[in-house]
Amino acid sequence: MAAVDFELQLAKPDDASALAVLARDLIEAGLGWEYRAPRIAGLISNTEAVSLVARARRRICGFGIMSFGDERSHLVLLAVLPSYQRTGIGRSIIRWLLDSAMVAGVASVHVELRASNRAAHAFYRTLGFEQTLYVPGYYRGREAAVRMLRMLRAPGIWAPRWQPPPRGAR
Repeated sequence: MAAVDFELQLAKPDDASALAVLARDLIEAGLGWEYRAPRIAGLISNTEAVSLVARARRRICGFGIMSFGDERSHLVLLAVLPSYQRTGIGRSIIRWLLDSAMVAGVASVHVELRASNRAAHAFYRTLGFEQTLYVPGYYRGREAAVRMLRMLRAPGIWAPRWQPPPRGAR
């Protein structure tokens, strides 16, 4: 599919209802609805998470939410409307979130996806994620999950903090 003009923005509290519907229809289909608007609003306002939306013609066409810890981040949700899939939106959201995790000094990013979702599995592999675990019954006892991991740096090893060069140094 051809590239689409879109813009990435931090999600706003007013976006919670639209993101909840996308989560229900595109991520949680057939499993129930856990990520309702109040839960999404909590993630948007959480200072330990980043909620990102993609807008095309001012309409939300995708989003990603990642929670951050000291050493690891967790990609909580990622969804792109079917009519916008394979246009670079999902890849751009993930790259933005991975860059944020790198800047935050995170060592690894983790994600779970339905084991039956071969397209998502291939998508994450192209972005450097590797399968780490198969979890039977992960989704409410109904469906298995695959856990994937993307290493950003060696755990426990921190780069030295940047210091400006001394005055007069060239």
